[in-house]
Amino acid sequence: MQIQLHEYMNQKDTAYTYIDTHSGAGVYALDSGYASKNAEYETGIGPLWERKDLPKSLAAYVNVVKGLNPSGKMRYYPGSPYCADKMMREIDRLRLFELHPADSKILADNFRKVEEHAAQQGERPSGRGRRVLIERGDGFHAIKTLLPPPSRRALVLIDPPYEDKQDYRKVRDMLNDSLARFPSGVYAVWYPVLQRMESRQFADKLKRLPCKEWLNVTLTVTTPGPDGFGPLHSSGMFILNPPYTLEPTLREVMPYLVKVLGKDAGATFTIERGAQVTGTATTRLGANGTVRMPVGNARRASPTSGTGSLRLPGQAPAGTPGAAAGPRTPAKPGSQRPGGAPVRSSARPTAATAPTGRPGGRGPKRP
Repeated sequence: MQIQLHEYMNQKDTAYTYIDTHSGAGVYALDSGYASKNAEYETGIGPLWERKDLPKSLAAYVNVVKGLNPSGKMRYYPGSPYCADKMMREIDRLRLFELHPADSKILADNFRKVEEHAAQQGERPSGRGRRVLIERGDGFHAIKTLLPPPSRRALVLIDPPYEDKQDYRKVRDMLNDSLARFPSGVYAVWYPVLQRMESRQFADKLKRLPCKEWLNVTLTVTTPGPDGFGPLHSSGMFILNPPYTLEPTLREVMPYLVKVLGKDAGATFTIERGAQVTGTATTRLGANGTVRMPVGNARRASPTSGTGSLRLPGQAPAGTPGAAAGPRTPAKPGSQRPGGAPVRSSARPTAATAPTGRPGGRGPKRP
């Protein structure tokens, strides 16, 4: 989805700013450390690596990953800053924030190596070092200094670990403030789909933010365990002010991802679109691409005659996998983010001095 957002932003001649609030290390090694032991990538990017029938938009993403592995062997996985750098033009600007000191240093080192390689090839960036700015800091607060951007165009990616349940509130508060400063920006939020209350209510709360339109997409690769533990089975992307081209693309790609990445009959996806939830109609699409209708009292109560997002009392939010399962315990500090969705990967930052943890005992940042 990030690749598709960049391709859309690139269609206009005017420059734009990419802001990554939780950048991580930028590039991750798959063949050493915990990544090689856990081998989570084998159920994520792995199944897509040699496919010859990739949809065009998905192939664009896989090609970015392959560009980082010119030998043809999958050794490295790109984080969101690397993907942005490869997709953006020379006139565009990257503003990258990472709070953890070790990850921030590795991120800066990785971009320095990229610049050195470009210089060896005779390339001289016209931005004179201002195209990419990396800052060790809290992206939740630092973003305030960048909005609105000079060109009045921006793509913001928000991807905190969520191991601290306060991250859900911080994301919502930051978006509320950002929309007040710059209401026309494109804001993309990754989030895990868990049984914990903060996760279950997260998307519904984002729908109430003061934006013109939103798009919410989830991918489930396996049925969640009855005890709520185990690998992350589902994740989502919530886009505020999405490009009009994104939903049609996802209607093509999501069924393919379910087929290729799905591990059992519980694999599925959901697509929702709408405007700020104030009684405005929304449309929810199921895995077969048809409109999903409310049932029972929710159908009668819906102010839009069956196209709203109301649900029965005590019922989990629509699209929440394993709603009948018991409470889920959130990921333990320092654990990996499993799940196999192609936008994530468990991996170690590519540096000899990879961090052993993140603030609050969190593990290394995952792209």
